[in-house]
Amino acid sequence: MTVAKVSKRILVTIPDSVHDELAAWAEYQGRPTANLAAYLIELGIRDAKSKGEFKTLPPAVQSQEGGSND
Repeated sequence: MTVAKVSKRILVTIPDSVHDELAAWAEYQGRPTANLAAYLIELGIRDAKSKGEFKTLPPAVQSQEGGSND
């Protein structure tokens, strides 16, 4: 049986000033603030991987450690 991948939700606490800047940027781009935040997190992860700052664990290791449902 194949399990479909779904998006995960996380709670992130940021300073008011960062939220205000993020909301203004998202409004300027005509997109939801959460959507822009998700995109920026994804960019940060790609950048860190390209710099060799970390590697993604193989799927078998992730499932043994409880996955990535943090």
